[in-house]
Amino acid sequence: MSTLRVKAISSLHAEFSVPGDKSISHRAAIFGGLSNGVCEISNFLSSEDCLNTLKAMHSLGARYEVIEELENHGPITLRIHGQSMKLCAPVAAIDCGNSGTGMRLLAGLLAGQDFTSELFGDASLSSRPMGRITAPLAEMGANIETLGDKPGCAPLKIHASKLQPITYEMPVASAQVKSAVLIAGLFAEGTTSVIQPTTTRDHTERMLAAFRVSTRIEGNKISLPGGQMPESCDFAVPGDISSAAFWLVAAAAMDGSRLLIKDVGLNPTRTAILKVLGRMGARIIEIIHNSEGEPIGNIEIQGAPLTGTTLLAEEIPNLIDEIPVIAVAAALAKGDTHIRNARELRVKETDRITTTVENLRKMGADVEEFEDGMTIHGGKPLKGADIESHGDHRIAMAFAIAGLFAKGDTVIHGTDCINTSYPGFAHHLDAIRHERTKPEDFILPTITR
Repeated sequence: MSTLRVKAISSLHAEFSVPGDKSISHRAAIFGGLSNGVCEISNFLSSEDCLNTLKAMHSLGARYEVIEELENHGPITLRIHGQSMKLCAPVAAIDCGNSGTGMRLLAGLLAGQDFTSELFGDASLSSRPMGRITAPLAEMGANIETLGDKPGCAPLKIHASKLQPITYEMPVASAQVKSAVLIAGLFAEGTTSVIQPTTTRDHTERMLAAFRVSTRIEGNKISLPGGQMPESCDFAVPGDISSAAFWLVAAAAMDGSRLLIKDVGLNPTRTAILKVLGRMGARIIEIIHNSEGEPIGNIEIQGAPLTGTTLLAEEIPNLIDEIPVIAVAAALAKGDTHIRNARELRVKETDRITTTVENLRKMGADVEEFEDGMTIHGGKPLKGADIESHGDHRIAMAFAIAGLFAKGDTVIHGTDCINTSYPGFAHHLDAIRHERTKPEDFILPTITR
């Protein structure tokens, strides 16, 4: 089990790019595999989660060729050979690893096939609720068994079924549920619609448009006629703003710092982190240089003394991955930060409310825990501590950032999990920790095939 050791830094002046967006990479692998030809995907995230989805599509018949790979990790540029919506039965159960996104999207994909398949994952994934997708898929006619030790949990055994379209009003805002139903809708006869209680990440809708699949969007209702064939295309994955968030918080909380994150996704359903840091006092400039499909651009952030804020209820669905590192920013800010309406955090890779609160307290922060969130009374000096990641990549990375501001050594245990979303994080952390400023110091090593 690996560890990261972090000490406080005195300055942060850097510019670099973060690896490809995790959510978009999952979808590129799936829609590329369903398409009617060859798709070249660039800046694919070679994390364990996305590689598991890529391997899953390969096991369903969509082979791929690697053009360029990130050293010691996996492909970042590749060609996927689409199967024209005709997948083949896998010879073995499909391993989704730690990825809830992968499992939920693949369940939607497999629900309408004419063969039986099984999805499984690690212990963490096997404890996470799957009823939120099996229920609407069952309404469409899917036959899915949940075989886990906990009711409603993975492994999922998905039997051959013929799907019917539905109009599904989601009880809880979830881009994963929306996406699973829409993907299943491709295999249904008629129009499938999803109604969201509030706007969620729209990567699936944008990806469908890129692959020339027709949808209709009316407010928070998305409708998709079944039977359409995704048309093959080349696709560039933007940098992941959820990965950039760790460095954005580090720069925001360090007065006098300057950070430029290049070629990152600026999808409006993902940029709530910028609004939160802006409210806290950080100086932020967004420059979009490609607005077709997924908006891509640069973020420049300058540090300043931060003050506490309140996360708005409508922001939470699009901030859910960033809340652990926002909590770190809150501990470094003056005043109180209130995070509520975030009960969803309790069913992530860990119970992220409890793990965030416990680790902040270890480092000397003053935090109150609630069933649906926390209040951080900021401004107390942080001290180095031994931190347990509990196998959660976002907890591990958030507290590496906290360690950059703490007196003494901070040691984060169990950091192998970081590779599920951010291969190269340790390389970037090392450059930040040694206060390097040259762009070449942040370039991740690649291999061209």
